Order: sequence, then structure tokens, then C-alpha cells
Amino acid sequence: MTTAAPKTYNIVVLPGDGVGPEVAGAARQVLSVIADFYGHHFAFTEHLIGGAAIDATGEALPDVTSAACIEADAVLLGAVGGPKWDGGKVRPEQGLLAIRKAMGLFANLRPLQVSPVMAHRSPLKKEIVEGVDLIVFRELTGGVYFGKKTRDEKGATDLCEYTVVEIERVARAAFQTARQRRGKVTSVDKANVMETSRLWREVVTRIHAEEFPDIQLEHALVDSMAMHLIRKPRDYDVILTENMFGDILSDEISVLGGSIGLLPSASLGTQGPGLFEPIHGSAPDIAGQDLANPVGAILSAALLLRHSLKLEDEADSIEAAVAAVLAAGAVTADLGGELGTRAATEAVIDAIRAIHWAAAHRVQMHWA
Repeated sequence: MTTAAPKTYNIVVLPGDGVGPEVAGAARQVLSVIADFYGHHFAFTEHLIGGAAIDATGEALPDVTSAACIEADAVLLGAVGGPKWDGGKVRPEQGLLAIRKAMGLFANLRPLQVSPVMAHRSPLKKEIVEGVDLIVFRELTGGVYFGKKTRDEKGATDLCEYTVVEIERVARAAFQTARQRRGKVTSVDKANVMETSRLWREVVTRIHAEEFPDIQLEHALVDSMAMHLIRKPRDYDVILTENMFGDILSDEISVLGGSIGLLPSASLGTQGPGLFEPIHGSAPDIAGQDLANPVGAILSAALLLRHSLKLEDEADSIEAAVAAVLAAGAVTADLGGELGTRAATEAVIDAIRAIHWAAAHRVQMHWA
């Protein structure tokens, strides 16, 4: 009797710039360990994006990269950008925007949980941040980032545009997730000033009334929301907002857990592969020094397993290992620790091994 070969999952890795190759490499290591434990076969291929692609090809997103991502089962991204390419005709960030558009990734999910063992690492009081459990749904392919841009000697413009369809689809995704969580959506806009925000509020309100009346919906202006996320972050469950507001607010909430290096993200469309990346930037000042926090990228790998490959147990395994490592205080310098990127990655891998050993031997693990 022959045993069927494991399914091959094709994962494109886009290391990018700055610390991108280091953290993407860490996530790839963890995925390889997961494949060994669970009997999967992950086929990794690397492609250029961002500044690295500009240096090699003159383009921020070469056609070969775009084609490979579209055909993959999932895409893992490190980071793009850096001062080296400032002022150039082609910017690394253009590659990031282009790949999101090419893959049809309209919803960017950015989850944040602050456990009791991590609350003391926040710059805010423990009683404010302990128990925070929220997720930001950021619309990813519309708004001012993709609108028409002009510039001449007299000034510059950036056009903010949203269609009804763009708002409807990300709103539905947010409401559907709220049904699986605590049943509350906070939609963030600037409806007292911006016409696109007035449309946003109207469409979200209609989708709620017609399709999700069981979900609690509230609206908030982005400026007051920025304040409330610092004052009372535990009040929020699912936060739904447009592209630029989501970019800004999710960076703000990253500090609640102690470091932007902890936060993962998943960029998803209606079908096809997703793109998974930590929300931090390329951090060129620490690139190549074994100082970057790999946790955001490793947790992004867990989201990759859950959302693109539908491997829920495997995703849970990574998240449990990360939680155990953080609880034990094995952290990088951004969290006040002494571990480097490689050592922190090995700590997560060791925790995965320990968790699997304990499960195999029916032993309950206790973490300091």
C-alpha cells in the first residue's frame, strides 16, 4: 500500500528591502518547521519587489513578480522602501500598491490582542490595554492612495475616490468577521468634511440594515477615534475604515501592545491568493544587524496558513508558540529584551517543538 504524496503549496516570498529579508526569512523558517510537523510540502520561490526590484530591473514590480504572485497559493512579504530611493522617478511603495491592485486585495486585516503578560510592555497603563482584542479592516485598493495625482510648480493634488462597490465589499467582510467575534463594528470616516466619507457612511449603514442587522454598528470620526483608541481601546471589536485612515490608525494601535514589530496583517480579495506581511516598515537603520523583531512576520505566516491555505490547526500552533515565547519574556530590543532576530525566531521554533512534544505525550505545558 502506497501513501499519497503531500499536497504541494506554492508560496511566493517577496523579501523586499531593509529588514524585509530578515523577517521574511524568519517566517519562512517557521513555515518549514510547520510543514515538517504536519506532513505538508511548501514550495517557496523568491521574487523582487520594491527598492530591490528597482535596483535590479528599474521597476518596483516586475511583470514576473506580479505573474508569480497571482499564480501562487499565498504570498509572504517582508517590507519595502527606504531613503535610498527617495526622490526617484520610481518609488518602492509603487510596487506594494501595484501588487495589491494586481491581486485584487481589497481588504487588509490587522489584528491586535494584548494579553495580561504583555500589557506591562505597553507605554500606556496596564489597566487601559490589558485584554484589548480588536481587528482593523482597512480598505486597500481605493481612496487617496490610488487617486489621480498632479504636481506642478504651483502645487500638487491627490484625488480621493471611492465607488459604492469598493465600500460594499469591505463592509461585508468586516460584518462577517464581527459575526464570528463579539458582534460589533465601528466604522470610521470623516463624514463631517469629506464627500467620500459621507458616501462611506451611507453605504455602510445600508449594508448593515439590509444584510447584518444582528451586528451592532456605530460610526466614529477619524480624529476622535484616534483619541478613543488610546483612552478606551477595549471598547472596540471590528474597526472598519478606508485606506489612509486604516493605515494611520493601525500604526497607532500597534503601540498598545508594546511594539509595531508584533503586528501581522492579511490582505485578501474575493478569491485567489492572499498577501501576508508585518505592518512595520523596512527599518533601514537596523537592517542587517539582527535587531528586527520577527514576530509580526511570523504571525503573518500564521494568517497565511489560516486564510489562504485553510490550515487552521497549523496556524493555531504558530500563534500558541509565539504567545508562549512572549509570556516567557524572550523578546527583542524593541520590547526591552536582548534577543536578536535569529534568536527570537529559534525561540518560536523551539516552542513549536515543545508544544508538539507535549501534545504527543499528553503533557500540559506551563509557561513562565
